[in-house]
Amino acid sequence: MPRWGYALGFLACAGLIGFALYLQYFQGEEPCPLCIFQRIAFMALGVVFLVAALHGPARTGAMVYGGLLAAVAAAGGAIAARHVWLQNLPKHMVPECGPDLAYMMKRFPFWEMFGKVLAGSGQCAEVGWKFLGLSIAGWSLAWFVLFALFAAFLTFLALRPAR
Repeated sequence: MPRWGYALGFLACAGLIGFALYLQYFQGEEPCPLCIFQRIAFMALGVVFLVAALHGPARTGAMVYGGLLAAVAAAGGAIAARHVWLQNLPKHMVPECGPDLAYMMKRFPFWEMFGKVLAGSGQCAEVGWKFLGLSIAGWSLAWFVLFALFAAFLTFLALRPAR
């Protein structure tokens, strides 16, 4: 069962990336730097889910994959939570728009660029597409929480005694 669960997690991540690309290229929703980092986290989750599905781990492997999935989901969730927070700031408290991600990657060392992105900008505070009252960042946060819970569930399934 856990092997199918890992495959399902991979397919969910692939679907989310596919939907993000649809919003970008067909609906005109340009991703901000925090959106790009959330996409990277979804891709990393997808890779771990895929490797776990192909590997079909036993108890120890399931614990390792579960820990990796939880760590990546927590990192993605923290970025998404920061994004949601920025989107809910009063207008007068929103940071000014800064340079785009490509410029920052060329200009600054990685950790400095990463810090600037997490600080957010006016671009990250804009809310475009919404569904059921949640922005893209809100949905990303919800998915990261679900993925962390799903990883814990899959680990639990792998650790229970065989019948």
